[in-house]
Amino acid sequence: MKELELKYGCNPNQKPSKIYKADGKELPIQVLSGRPGYINFLDAFNGWQLVRDLKKATGLPAATSFKHVSPAGAAIGLPLTDVLAKIYWVDDMDWKNFSPLACAYARARGADRMSSFGDFISLSDVCDKDTALLIKREVSDGVIAPGYTDEALAILKEKKKGNYNVIRIDENYEPAPLEHKEVFGITFEQGRQDLAIDDALISDLVTENKELPEEAKRDMKVALITLKYTQSNSVCYVKDGQAIGVGAGQQSRVHCTRLAGQKADNWFLRQCPKVLNLPFRSDVSRAERDNAIDVYIGEEYMDVLADGAWENIFTEKPEIFTREEKRQWLDKLEDVVLGSDAFFPFSDNIERAYKSGVKYIAEPGGSVRDDAVIATCNKYQMVMAFTKIRLFHH
Repeated sequence: MKELELKYGCNPNQKPSKIYKADGKELPIQVLSGRPGYINFLDAFNGWQLVRDLKKATGLPAATSFKHVSPAGAAIGLPLTDVLAKIYWVDDMDWKNFSPLACAYARARGADRMSSFGDFISLSDVCDKDTALLIKREVSDGVIAPGYTDEALAILKEKKKGNYNVIRIDENYEPAPLEHKEVFGITFEQGRQDLAIDDALISDLVTENKELPEEAKRDMKVALITLKYTQSNSVCYVKDGQAIGVGAGQQSRVHCTRLAGQKADNWFLRQCPKVLNLPFRSDVSRAERDNAIDVYIGEEYMDVLADGAWENIFTEKPEIFTREEKRQWLDKLEDVVLGSDAFFPFSDNIERAYKSGVKYIAEPGGSVRDDAVIATCNKYQMVMAFTKIRLFHH
């Protein structure tokens, strides 16, 4: 297949629309089910590059959950815990026997379920039955992977009455070294971003504390690879092999740090017993529970706790989750990694990161205020690596 006609472009009025290779060669994909659209393919191709890089960097299966050309979550295939299984709504499945790939997607989808609603999924490995069963129950637009087992493909083809988008990509496909895009009738050309994210990139430790454990190195790679395919400005918080907060497309870096930090905080607040034990009605869906939890742990909590509102969600009225209780719980979050796609221009970013348990930071360096940023890291005994490489993505 050299050309695939699409229903429309980014919006229904943008016609005609298609994908093809400018050199006239075959496309490296097969559509096995559904009819993927323009944005679906943007998510699919960016997501595939991300999980491919994660697999190369860590040796573990990887998954990402994309929305609007940025990852809502990304993770490698580490086992789930009892708490994670519960907050990711898979505790009713045989999660202890999940394949590593299924664990990766459960983590990628679960870290920010609000943003992942209606995602496009990318998988580094052949999609197996466990992963397909997990995908089947989620609201999702499609999936791209290097292959599918017969069982997995049969499960996915049943989704959306047979209209779920399933794409197979040639895992050996390599694009040309130069890439092009057109904006307003003008063609842009640049060298492809093929930077390897490895130990050497994070070896320049500029803080007084230079103790960087292997788990932190791994999480730095997860953060930087996630940023490599996130719309800039962007920062990424990572814990235990998964992104727990991604701040994408903000003009101000500190706003980016705050946005991603709030997502990381929400991820951890969901693990507090007070949230884990919320008395949901049995007829409330997982998506509705996600929405209710997001409001409950936020400042607008009375929207779900007011008389006449809580009865629609809970079997009994929960207690307010006070600011003091939330801060006390968040103080337990530790050893978080923070990656940034460009340097931190002010130390306020470090102050905000500290509130979300950040101990390890990877950023390019090169700001005129590097000294102040390093000094703030030293104040909190953080470890910071200067990569000397910017990772803007547009």
